[in-house]
Order: sequence, then structure tokens, then C-alpha cells
Amino acid sequence: MTEPKKTAATADEYSIVKARHPGRWLSAAVIVLLGLLLLRSVVSNPNFGWETVGMYIRDVSIVRGIGITLELTAICMLIGIVLGVVLAVMRISANPVVRTAAFAYVNFFRGTPVLVQLLFWYNLAALYPSITFGIPGVDLDANAIITPLTAAILGLGLNQAAYMSEIVRAGILSVEHGQSEAAGALGINRLQTMRRIILPQAMRVIIPPTGNETIGMLKTTALVSVISVPELLYSAQIIYARNFETIPLLMVASIWYIVVTSILSVGQFYLERHYAKGGQRSLPQTPWQQLKRFVRVHDPLTLKGAKK
Repeated sequence: MTEPKKTAATADEYSIVKARHPGRWLSAAVIVLLGLLLLRSVVSNPNFGWETVGMYIRDVSIVRGIGITLELTAICMLIGIVLGVVLAVMRISANPVVRTAAFAYVNFFRGTPVLVQLLFWYNLAALYPSITFGIPGVDLDANAIITPLTAAILGLGLNQAAYMSEIVRAGILSVEHGQSEAAGALGINRLQTMRRIILPQAMRVIIPPTGNETIGMLKTTALVSVISVPELLYSAQIIYARNFETIPLLMVASIWYIVVTSILSVGQFYLERHYAKGGQRSLPQTPWQQLKRFVRVHDPLTLKGAKK
């Protein structure tokens, strides 16, 4: 009986050759080249006035404007989220009157521009010089109550609630209906079911667009400059109205917007990662984990051991 012939090479002797992707390297090289050319053009162009940018980047009025911008963003998003949850629950209510009222609210605030709403609230005293709320003995001066900051909060917050209601409603509808049926079978009322069962599961759908809306709100606060709220853009406008350095001051405002939105984006990443637990097999790697993996893969000692 003849023995089977032995192969010339065992499985361990086969070399693994990685697939080559020349198109990736070519596209990356083109993008890097274009980026360097753009960066060189921006840095070397004297019309940007980088000395003026460096002078005003930490100006007291600019820093104060950043504080007001962040304050407006936080307050308006809080109003938008709380009111948006209420409107979302109303939209899916079995009561047709409640459902219609919520739909009318959303349709009105999504159907009119934010700038128009801001101007409307700012000029509310032209319609109602005194505010009584229908309560006898109450007579409030609208001009004293509706300050520019109050008008900004009302305009941005109420408008944001309309968009947040649709985001929350989409998150609620993404949860299987069997969850609420099971809760009802266990004797849990609808409010507890919504608060403890439905909304926690819906957060995976709600968080990503909410983070985008927060970043969008930060930039939308620039619109309140038309009603003289001293936020970041208005503070820059006041300065370049005096020294006529329009472009450098706009660059100062743009740099601060980019810095703050970058920080918010990092927070959004970790928040999404937290609520993704249980919904994904593997969580997305953090920047620190990606860096450690890159160092480990490209470590000379690791590469030498792999060759052996």
C-alpha cells in the first residue's frame, strides 16, 4: 500500500499577501495635496488679517459673547427637548383633539422661518402692549417682559420643540409595539411604560439626531444678532463696526464656532456609544482605542514577531 505524497510546503509556510489598493493611496494623495494648497493659500493671504485675529481671539467681549451663545444653546435645547417629548406623546395619543393640537403646533413652527419667529417675539408688544394671561388684576408690561434675550429664548426654544417632537416620535415608534402590550399585561400604566420601558429603548434612535440639533442650535443662535442679543456673532459685529476689520473678526467668530462644535461632537460620540450598548455586537472604538490599535499594529516588534 503506497503512502500519500507529501505536499511541497506545509500550511505554515504559505505567505499571506495583503490586497493592494492603489486607488486609495492615489485619492488620499490628491486630497492631501489639495488640502495643503488650500492651507497655504489661507495662511499666506494677508487679507485674512491673522494678526488682528490673534489680537481679538480672546477679547473680553468675544468671550462674553461665547458665554451667551452657550447659555442660549443650553436653555433653548432644554425647552425644545422637554416640550418636544410632550408633543411627541400628544402626537401618538388616542385622543383626536390632543393629536390635532400637537400636529397644528408642529406644522406652524416648522412652516415659518426661525428669523420671522424671532422678529415676531421681539415685536410682541405691538400686538399685546399688556399681558394679562386672562387673570383679573394681572397687567404686565410686554416691553418690560419681552427683552431681546427673552425673545431669543422663546423664538429658538419653541421652534426647536417642533423638530424635537418629530425626533422623539420617531424614536418611540421604533420600539416594538409588543413592549407596551407586555407592560400593559403586567399592570404597568401608560405613563410608567413610556418613562421606564419605551423611552430608554428609544434613546438609541433619539440621541444621534438630537446631537445634530444641538450643534445646529449653537449655530442658529447667530440669528439673534438681528434683535441685538450680544452673542458671539453680534459681539464680533460690534467690534468690526468700529475698526472696519470685517474679515478678521468673522474669522474669530468662525474659529470659536468650530472649537465649540468640535467639543460638542466629541460629547455626542460618547453619548451615542453609551446608548448603543445592547444594540450592537461591538461598540465603536474611541479615539484612544484607535490610537492604541494603530501603535500596536505598526510596532516594529509586533511586525517582527508576525514575520517569524
